[in-house]
Amino acid sequence: MLNRVVRSLMVLGVFAAQMALAQSDKPVADGVQAVERGSRISVQQLSPMQVENLAVAGKVWGFLKYHHPVVTSGQRQWDYALLDILPAVLAARDRAGADALLVEWIAGLGPLPDCNPCARLDPQGYHLLPRLGWLEDKSLLSPGLRDALQTVYRKRSSAKTQFYAGFGTTSGNPVFDKEADYKSLTFPDAGFQLLSLLRFWNIVEYWSPYRDQVDADWDTVLRESIAPVMQASSRSAYELAMIVVTARVNDTHTKLYTSLPLAPPRGGCRVPVHVRFVEEQAVVAGYTDNDAGPASGLRRGDVIEAIDGKPLAALIDAWRPYYAASNEPTRLRDIAMRLTGGACGPAQLTVRQDGQRRELAVVRMPIGRSAPLAHDRPGETFQLLGDDIAYIKLSSIRSADIPGYMQRAAQTRGIIIDIRNYPSEYVPLWLGPYFVDKPTPFVRTTMGDAANPGGFTWRPETSLPVHPSPYRGKVMVLVDEESQSRSEYTAMALRAGPRARVIGSTTAGADGNASRFSLPGGLQTMISGLGVFYPDKRPTQRIGIVPDIRVAPTIEGIRAGRDEVLDAAINEIRSN
Repeated sequence: MLNRVVRSLMVLGVFAAQMALAQSDKPVADGVQAVERGSRISVQQLSPMQVENLAVAGKVWGFLKYHHPVVTSGQRQWDYALLDILPAVLAARDRAGADALLVEWIAGLGPLPDCNPCARLDPQGYHLLPRLGWLEDKSLLSPGLRDALQTVYRKRSSAKTQFYAGFGTTSGNPVFDKEADYKSLTFPDAGFQLLSLLRFWNIVEYWSPYRDQVDADWDTVLRESIAPVMQASSRSAYELAMIVVTARVNDTHTKLYTSLPLAPPRGGCRVPVHVRFVEEQAVVAGYTDNDAGPASGLRRGDVIEAIDGKPLAALIDAWRPYYAASNEPTRLRDIAMRLTGGACGPAQLTVRQDGQRRELAVVRMPIGRSAPLAHDRPGETFQLLGDDIAYIKLSSIRSADIPGYMQRAAQTRGIIIDIRNYPSEYVPLWLGPYFVDKPTPFVRTTMGDAANPGGFTWRPETSLPVHPSPYRGKVMVLVDEESQSRSEYTAMALRAGPRARVIGSTTAGADGNASRFSLPGGLQTMISGLGVFYPDKRPTQRIGIVPDIRVAPTIEGIRAGRDEVLDAAINEIRSN
């Protein structure tokens, strides 16, 4: 195979990754410094045939990564292996030629070791099954490649973990700590840029419990993303292309966290106001600077309609692909945080103020360390709202303080638990038992299967025990678009009580312990690592926690400084 690859390199005029060629058949621990020199693969334009050949090669590479015993046991540096074969795949003139290369590539891994026992798949107990119908697709793969891949599948290991995908000992979510970040690379580097896409795509394909929640066909996403990612002509262009790819997973957890400043609108300054989408409009909800905010002429309740002469609706449409989110309210939440961003200095806002359309000359200021817009009540973690209602916000909760709080609340008529925030500690099993009368299941999860990558099995229910001194009053749980992940999991636990009601609006719809991993260039992203469902297997992903009583802020309420969600909870407790 080596001679064929070298000939292909000469045809392409890209003298690629000579060190990678020498290192790909070595164990992972060997020769890791060589790759920092780059792949030396360069492309200016890809033909449809090249894109198709690369897509199939990428799927085969990912399948072997998580199924071939030589790779799953860590005996090959699998990133190098991809760089080894890429030039020849690019040079292939047709599908048959590319498939022949892949067959030879698989054979080069050596004879498949005997597995005792080999892995088997019993569909009983699975929520999701592996998506491997393509291994038998005669329109996609040649007979020789189909046979080679199916033989690997039959002889995959039954081990409970893999080299490139382990599992957390406590949580059970996948761990990707063997993925090198290659942070010293110089860009553009088409080889490593494609590696980034294929690593991400295959991790979602085999280890995302919400793979079935992706809006687009995931294979189509791969084919549509190859050219933009591989042809990106600079580091920032590569990162932007990968931001778009990660956003297509439709999971609020799955963002390219190291690259968020590149998403539009770009710039290190903003108008000194907090913006929130209320009644589907961008509303000034507060100030990031107590002096500069009011001095800007903007008031709470103002509706922003245009920025620097550009209609806001058009701007949001252009920005939307760069914002990863499980649902639209959460996407707008994240856009709102950056909406007035841009270069420091003068800016022009068109706003609706007191029923009139006004043009305001404002100034974008350095962002500084302004506190984020708080949706919960100011003040202490525990408060008494009159003599009959207790209030606890979880943004500053400490589990050690819960017994004292509940003792102080014991004689109240109702208690409000505010999770319009991210809890500072994990408290479901500390707080939830106060609100149930008997052991009560509140959640069940799914987790990946190392012997059957892409499959997710049901785990047993998790239940709340009964506290010796249960709380007998009404329980109101407040949620909104700020409620994400741990917040949503906590809301599920608290609503399991018979006297609990959830009040508010759509939550982020992203739950399950997050699994982080690196991409070439030192980029960092994650996926939701566990699937989170109600005990009856109803989903929460993308749907979020659906309130029992729907109450959302209004522009009038923002203008008047009212907390309408909290008011509704108070009224619910005091009603008969």
